[in-house]
Formats: sequence, structure tokens, C-alpha cells
Amino acid sequence: MLNRGMRTFVALDLDPAIRHRIQNFIEEIHGLAPDVRWLSAESLHVTLKFIGEKPDAKVSQIVETLSSIRAEPFQLRFRGAGFFPTTKAARVFWIGIEAQDALIHLARAIDESLAKIGIAKEHRAFSPHLTVARASGRSGAPGRSKGDNPNRLFAKLQDFLATRPAPDFGTLTAREFFLFRSQLSSKGSQYTKIAHFELQLATI
Repeated sequence: MLNRGMRTFVALDLDPAIRHRIQNFIEEIHGLAPDVRWLSAESLHVTLKFIGEKPDAKVSQIVETLSSIRAEPFQLRFRGAGFFPTTKAARVFWIGIEAQDALIHLARAIDESLAKIGIAKEHRAFSPHLTVARASGRSGAPGRSKGDNPNRLFAKLQDFLATRPAPDFGTLTAREFFLFRSQLSSKGSQYTKIAHFELQLATI
């Protein structure tokens, strides 16, 4: 059987307390959009860079490259919710992330470092968010695409959110990021951490 390598991405993990609050939120609103695909709270993460499927030797090179990145810890606040690409043509429901510039700088450093070893750079600006649900299994990317037609799958959820204050799930201090492996199964995508990289305060 052909070994096609590993499907990987770089991401931040969530604190258990924040994940629990998001899980409660999903349970509260799940019935308002029953025909979309909801992600489990256990699988949520803040994607910094999607890499895709690479052979094992390349994954080792990716780990070595990520190990060379230097960045300091920073805070993220998980607050608010919305839809990509537009409310009327929603295909993705997301939870917002309010973060210091350090988050964007980290994502950019990862993108530029991996480009040096042949990993294609991102063609869209980094847009931090947590994808919570998708219509028709579509991508969680924020940009518009040809298939973005008006739909009503999220209509009841949108009406509900319009009557409520923006949800606030708390603040996280990011002290490390991870290289994840993604494996498809009958239960959906399964994510496994295969390497971690610490964010450290600069020393004089």
C-alpha cells in the first residue's frame, strides 16, 4: 500500500475552561441549525498554517524549521461570532478571536519560514477565528468562492444571535503552538499533536 505521508497543520490549542464554555454554547444553539455540520468542541483549534499532505521526511524538516521560530507568549480573547463569507450566503459559522499583533506576527513567521523549505505561502491575509460549523462540508476559509449562493441554513441561528449580546468565552495566554496531524475517519477528522514549540520571553 502506498504511503502518502501525513496531512498536517500548525495551530494553537485551547484551554480546557474555554473549550468547555464553547461546548456549552454549541449545545445551546445546535438545534437552530440542524442541517449544517457542527465541529466537536474537542477538535477546535486556532489554525496558524495549513500545510497539507507531506511525506514523513518532509514532516521532519517541517518540525526542524518550526523549532527555529522565536516568539513571545501573547493573549487571545475568544469573543463574538459571525459568518463567512457573508451573512446571506453563509457557509461557515465562526467564533471571533481578539488578539495582540503577536498572533499575526507568529502566523507570518510560520508562513515565511515554511516557504523557505518549499511549503506554499498563504495567498489570503491571516484571519484568526474558530470554525464552529460548516454548510455542506465546505472549507472554513473566509474568502468568497463561486459556490457561495444565498442559503437559509443558518437563518434561525442568525435571528437568535441578533437578540443576544456577543458571547464571551474568556482569555487565553498562548505559551506554545503545535504541529498537528489530521486523519479522516468515519467520525470525521481526528487531530493528533505530533510536535510542540514553546513561546518564550526574550532574554537580554
